[in-house]
Amino acid sequence: MDKRTFRTDRELKALKPSDHWYDVKDEQIRNLIVRVGPIRRTRNGKEDFRRTFCLVTRFPGSKNPTRHAFGEYMENGKGDLTLEEAREKAAEWRRQIRAGIDPRATERREKQVAERQRDLIFGNVIEEYLRRHVKAQRRAAQVEREIRRELVEQTEKNGKVTPIWRDKPITEISRADVVALVQKIADRPAPYQARNVYGHVQTFFNWAIEQGRYSLETSPCDRLKPARIIGEKKPRQRVLNDDELMAFWRAAGRLGYPYGPLFRLLAITGQRKSEVAGARWIEFHPDLVQMLRKKMSDGAIDWAKVDKALKVWTVPPERFKSDAANLVPLTDDALAVLEALPHYSGKNTGDHLFSTTMGAKPVNGFSKAKGRLDKFMVRTMKAIARKRGDDPHRAKLTDFVLHDVRRTVRTRLSSLRISERVAEMVIGHGKKGLVRVYDQHAFTDEMREALEAWAVRLRSIVDPAPAQVLPIRRPL
Repeated sequence: MDKRTFRTDRELKALKPSDHWYDVKDEQIRNLIVRVGPIRRTRNGKEDFRRTFCLVTRFPGSKNPTRHAFGEYMENGKGDLTLEEAREKAAEWRRQIRAGIDPRATERREKQVAERQRDLIFGNVIEEYLRRHVKAQRRAAQVEREIRRELVEQTEKNGKVTPIWRDKPITEISRADVVALVQKIADRPAPYQARNVYGHVQTFFNWAIEQGRYSLETSPCDRLKPARIIGEKKPRQRVLNDDELMAFWRAAGRLGYPYGPLFRLLAITGQRKSEVAGARWIEFHPDLVQMLRKKMSDGAIDWAKVDKALKVWTVPPERFKSDAANLVPLTDDALAVLEALPHYSGKNTGDHLFSTTMGAKPVNGFSKAKGRLDKFMVRTMKAIARKRGDDPHRAKLTDFVLHDVRRTVRTRLSSLRISERVAEMVIGHGKKGLVRVYDQHAFTDEMREALEAWAVRLRSIVDPAPAQVLPIRRPL
């Protein structure tokens, strides 16, 4: 061992690297040394060298002195320990050794406990849950967004991030924590979202218990009744009237791509928001896609001359609620929406119809677009009232969600005397029970007829023909 020594932090900083490792004794704490390493090149191309604190002593259970490293010297924010901290740790280790305790074993146990605690942190466990349990689900993207926004951390409008359960061990999340979180969401007010979040919490903790490695035997959701903490679930019955449908259609036109045409397609087809938002060109007949891509050079397409076998959108099983492909016949109005959509090509692009990333990913946030839609709708409804001679200030838009558009389509299909079975299949509610087993008829033509009837009715609402005004003759 080298005979060199140091006493102060200044002397420790002054130690220089050599061609080989050498040891320097601390004059203040017995058995504490610093090992100084040779120059090494770091990943960013800079030169550096290590100064490692070690304790050289006879540890319990050992006959000979052993050198044990316990941290790098901290300088300029890099490293593990300052000189003062290293001396305190070395002194503590010496006290444990005199008491017959091996501090290395103590440190290993403490490290294992710390690692175990990190493994139980909600933010870490939820990542494992998302990867192993949620990723394969049909609504994986939406579920992940809700979990991150409502359970992990919340980002405010000013960009400030507030942890919710991110840094909390899952073993410390109590029933009171669950109730407080769910009730806070319900009081926004967002009772339906509160129920969704409660469902995510309940499923997550059940999964964690099943894994058997998170020190959980019971869930904080046990014996909780959503109806008692949120209120009785009331089925939504909101249906848009004619004025609201007209306002919806015109407001969607003002939104522009991607949300404007997406919203209009919701009103035309009655499909689920997630299915329309996630649509890809690969889900349409290749000949139809080719026609749409060539429309710019060939002019407008006469859809009446196009084979109806091409005018179908097939939602694949992995994106459809019942894990079966869903056929959606495309009316001329639906095709007109598709005709106006962009097609992306080149590096880092994709084939999603509605995207803010050049088709690479589908749109995934609707709150801002829905807010803008509502504002445009109110303006349109005031204009409608003004045109009728009514007070525009009395024109109000009752709160609605995008899923209510789907309910509106279904209700209007019944008003057009479409059979219940066909109307249900139009909106993607498949056959049930024995009918699903024995009736293999696809009902594609029937659904097309139903959607065409709805298209005529919708067009008459959103773009009504001008009223016939007869001139009044003056008496002779």
